[in-house]
Amino acid sequence: MAEKIVILSNPNNLLPSPIRARWCVSFFSRLRGFMFRRELARDEGLVLVEGRESRMDTSIHMFFVWTDLAVIWLNAEREIVDTVLARAWRPFYAPAKPAQYTIEVHPERLNEFTVGDKVEFLDE
Repeated sequence: MAEKIVILSNPNNLLPSPIRARWCVSFFSRLRGFMFRRELARDEGLVLVEGRESRMDTSIHMFFVWTDLAVIWLNAEREIVDTVLARAWRPFYAPAKPAQYTIEVHPERLNEFTVGDKVEFLDE
């Protein structure tokens, strides 16, 4: 099965350039995330998809992640509930409120997302 790629859209804050994100549904793809990557392109990202809203299930670790990441958490309605600049090699980040989707993108993209915005996933 081919890897699914989505384009992230934020109608509340138009993105200056598109973000292509890999759709990660399997346990292994979510666990791996950006581990062992030394660089991340400005237009690259991941969407880690959980089956339900949860703070614990959408928490992340930064072990073996060699670069900082902008992390955006969305609830089931795809509304942003929290954001953080996750630093490389830190042990644990969790959203302030339950989330179902975790988006990881280049750290310079963090200011393009605000709590309360709704994010859309467009098919490539």
